[in-house]
Amino acid sequence: MYNAALSPRMAGAPFHRIAVAIDGSETAAEALGLAIDLARRYGAELLVVTVAPLPPVFSTPNEPLVPAAIPQSPVPRYRELIDAAVARARSEGLRSVSGICEEGVVVDEVLAQVRVHRVDLLVVGSRGLSAAKRLLLGSVSSALVSRAPCPVLVVHPATTPPAAA
Repeated sequence: MYNAALSPRMAGAPFHRIAVAIDGSETAAEALGLAIDLARRYGAELLVVTVAPLPPVFSTPNEPLVPAAIPQSPVPRYRELIDAAVARARSEGLRSVSGICEEGVVVDEVLAQVRVHRVDLLVVGSRGLSAAKRLLLGSVSSALVSRAPCPVLVVHPATTPPAAA
């Protein structure tokens, strides 16, 4: 049971600045919807963050590190995600919403924005990776939960369809 006296950080309106990290996935869209709802309920600012991962460059140990072709930057696609997310938040009644698109290592860049903007709550989606895939690929949401300086709300993929209204 929650006790505000034991957790002064949560007393009153606990969230003044909420961030949501998006990547174009379905769970990121669900996380965005939840973050919009929370920001509206608490009268909080909403910061939408996305990170375009650095394109990989492959080379064998015996070859010089020169890519055969320069990979196309994913940044324009991620900027479109931010623009759409900010527009969605505004259309759902949020007045204080902004978006940031960075390029780099996803976890590091999201954490940097959380720190710079002094976020009170970070909302992220989980891809629901199997244990083997998590081991091989890593889990962004797990890394954020363990390293973020604020509470992290992880939205998992829906397992059952919503009930008919």
